[in-house]
Amino acid sequence: MSHGPLMLDLAGVELSPEERERLMHPASGGVILFSRNYESPAQTEALVSEIHGLRTPSLLVAVDQEGGRVQRFRDGLTRLPPAAWFGQLYGENPKRALNVARSIGWLMATELRSLGIDFSFAPVLDLGGRGSTVIGDRAFHRQPVVVGELAHAWMSGVHSAGMAAVGKHFPGHGSVREDSHSSLPVDRRRLEDVMMDDLQPFQRLIGEGIEAIMPAHVVYEKASGQLAGFSDFWLKQILREKLGFQGVVFSDDLTMAAAEEAGGYPARARCALESGCDMILVCNNPEGAVQVIEELSDYTDPTAQMRMIRMHGKGTVNREQMRLDPRWREAIDILVDYEDNPVLDMNFD
Repeated sequence: MSHGPLMLDLAGVELSPEERERLMHPASGGVILFSRNYESPAQTEALVSEIHGLRTPSLLVAVDQEGGRVQRFRDGLTRLPPAAWFGQLYGENPKRALNVARSIGWLMATELRSLGIDFSFAPVLDLGGRGSTVIGDRAFHRQPVVVGELAHAWMSGVHSAGMAAVGKHFPGHGSVREDSHSSLPVDRRRLEDVMMDDLQPFQRLIGEGIEAIMPAHVVYEKASGQLAGFSDFWLKQILREKLGFQGVVFSDDLTMAAAEEAGGYPARARCALESGCDMILVCNNPEGAVQVIEELSDYTDPTAQMRMIRMHGKGTVNREQMRLDPRWREAIDILVDYEDNPVLDMNFD
């Protein structure tokens, strides 16, 4: 059974019979985990193992483990700094900042791989200091070149741990204040400004082999009247053709308020896939997920299925062996500095 185009969530720390049935449906291709699914490393490792054992090839299992405000798994794992911390270090010592980003990227990925997680939805490639309340310290820096440098270093660490990377939120969420979880953000800048600034980090990481991209639930009104994740212009003309991206395109969550303009859940799913997404996320709404499963019962895209193979985690990681790795001690020592000097306000505004 090949990967379907739908990534689903779970209600708790164990699979329910209904969830198991949904995940066995051909339309399903992956699972995204949240804090509510995490109780301990041992419990999560068992849950991921059960999910992986349901099908062949195994369903993809992902999580948002950026660091800072967005770190779903905490107890028993290392507290990770927000991306903006690396940007602060860069202002003091660029070479050290790149080495630190690489080391912490490795740590994040290695800890997740020890639980069996395939990948994290990271890094954030949005620009800081442009007014976004939802991005804030999730951005590495306000300068596109620096974002690209730090994100590339971070991604190289992730790759060395056997994990793929997902850049978000294409083509850039940093210049809108609204949160797409609760409203419809509209970016009113000239298209030239978006292309000159926000696209730079995405172009850099695409050139460095990033495996996946997630578009923003943002309307860039000078370019297209549609959300970027539902836009042929952004996903086909710019991302695929102009930037030459050949990896996976994941939609952002289709249950977010900004996605409502595309219609009901089945319409949102079809629109996202037809516009260029390879896999779509439907979270926190089981009824909507069932509607999408029914809508996509006959959907197939062999090209997207081939792309998704790259998203599986590589190699196995034992937690005890991980702690004996010199890279683990190096990363932990680095984070002692963060714990002693935490960044309290990094919204760049």
